[in-house]
Order: sequence, then C-alpha cells, then structure tokens
Amino acid sequence: MTKTALIVIDLQNDYFPGGKWTLDGIEAAKDKAASVIDACRDAGHRVIFVRHEFASADAPFFAPGTKGAEIHADLTPADGEAMVLKHKVNSFHQTDLKEILDGDGIDNLVICGAMSHMCIDGATRAASDLGYACTLIHDACASRDLEFNGVTVPAKYAHAAFMSALGFAYATVVSADEFISGMAEAA
Repeated sequence: MTKTALIVIDLQNDYFPGGKWTLDGIEAAKDKAASVIDACRDAGHRVIFVRHEFASADAPFFAPGTKGAEIHADLTPADGEAMVLKHKVNSFHQTDLKEILDGDGIDNLVICGAMSHMCIDGATRAASDLGYACTLIHDACASRDLEFNGVTVPAKYAHAAFMSALGFAYATVVSADEFISGMAEAA
C-alpha cells in the first residue's frame, strides 16, 4: 500500500500583495492549496509545510525573522504537521524533508506552492529523481513575469511552460478539483 504526503512549498507572506515579491495569481493559488490541504487532512495524509528563508538579512524577500518569511495566515499548519526550513531552491537540499518522508514510509508526493518556475520546479524534479511518485497541483501554484535577455515572459506563460515540462517527465499535473475528485472516487 502506498502512503501519500502533501508538500506545501513557500506560500509565505512576501509572495502576497503587500509583500516584497508578489506573484501573479497567488491568492487563487492559496485558495486552491487550502482546499487540497483540507482534503489531504481529511484523508489522513501527512501535510508538510516548507518555508524558505535566505541566509542574509539583505535578501530581496524571505529575509530571516521577518513577517514576509512567515507562512500565510490562511494556511497555518495544524498541530503535529512538520515545518521544514530551507535556504535553497530545492526543498530536499540540506533539509530533513527526505528523512521525514522516509521515516513515515511515504512514496507518493502531492506538491503545491510557489514559485512554479523555481522552488516548485526544483522540488518536483528532486522528488522524482529520489524515486517518489509526484502529483503536481497546477492551479495551487503561482509564478511571476520572467525576464531574459530583454525578453519578458508573462507569468501565465512561465507557469504553463514549467507545468508542461514537469508533466512531461516528472509528475502527473492536475488541478485541485481533479485531485480532490480523484481522492473522493478512490475512497
């Protein structure tokens, strides 16, 4: 029998309006993440929050000890839910995330959060490479406009490109409603 855990990555205040690094669609992503969190809790799945802090106080966002580095109040972890602190893009790099998952015999991961093009990408690829079966909740993730070499890529296209790439080889990519509906059918 497989065991599932939900990993909620970096849904922190600095990504929300009024924060230092606002993402497009972050409020909608938060609401979808909240519905997935509730469904996973109801199903008895482990829920693990990942929180990013940069090492330096002069970081562009998620500075150590700031309100901006805190998990959004609408997504407060419940008693007993793990909080993993990371300082790099990849949620597994120099953290105890893998030990937590392996200690619980987890082999299936459900992933949501921010940013689609950075920490979601890094964690999903790493999880797949480590042998976990991954489900990525695309509408519970958010991105922002990207710029490269004078070309601006709107957030919705950056998000779509990363979801497409991850869906090709690293994860099953579904909406929150599809995921929750699938859980109900399996019960």
